[in-house]
Parts: sequence; structure tokens; C-alpha cells
Amino acid sequence: MTAKKGDKVKVDYIGKFEDGSIFDSSTHGDHSNPLEFEVGSGQIIKGFDEAVIGMNIADEKKIKLSPEEAYGEINPQLIQNIPKNMIPESEKLKPGMMLMAGTPDGHQFPVRIVEILENEIKVDMNHPLAGKNLIFEIKLVAIN
Repeated sequence: MTAKKGDKVKVDYIGKFEDGSIFDSSTHGDHSNPLEFEVGSGQIIKGFDEAVIGMNIADEKKIKLSPEEAYGEINPQLIQNIPKNMIPESEKLKPGMMLMAGTPDGHQFPVRIVEILENEIKVDMNHPLAGKNLIFEIKLVAIN
């Protein structure tokens, strides 16, 4: 059986940066928690989604994704200054820390603190993996 668009699949994977360091994995020691998604539905990043098409159960594949195939390039418009008084306990913040920000409709998303200024905090709202080449080792576990 070969994975095709519209199939529900389960995959084990390891996500790495180009230096070999792991940023995400579906396996932890002897325990596996496969990622389940519908192929071609846009539930996961484009390059990963497309890589599964044509794989058979138990097939393994190593792929390298450019930012365009993964989380996109860094968008400079998503780096903004926020008044310190809008962030509770702003005196405890440091560059590199992650905060959760909210949208008017109630959705939450992570932002990274870039710089602490006198009256403002510069934050980066890009996805933490934006602008990066990513390497994935994928194993197709199941097709439903």
C-alpha cells in the first residue's frame, strides 16, 4: 500500500538542524508517538507532507527542506516593539525568552524577546523555525 493524497497516515520522525542537533522527534527512548495526519490536507508543513506521498509502510526517507518548504523565511514585519507596560512583570524578561501572545479572537502564539529597550520590548513573532533549513528522517508506520 502506497501513501497518496487523502490518506490518513502515521509517521515516526526525527527533525534536525543542519548541525545535526535534534529539534523535534516522535520517538523518545523506546517509546514512539507517531505523528498522524491526512496527506495533502495542509495540516503539516508542505515539504514534509509531500515527502510522504509514494512511501510504503515501513519505508524510511531522509529529506532536507528549505525554509520555503517548511516554516517560511523570516518576515521582518513580524519583529515589532511592544510597550513594556503591556507586558506583566516585564522587569523579569531577558532576550531569548519566549512569551505567549494573544490575538483579539483568543488565539495564542509564541513570541521571542529580541531586545529590552527603555520603554519597549522588541519581540519576534516569526515561527521559531522560520528561515531555517530542516532535515527530517521519516518512517511511514501506518496508512489508514
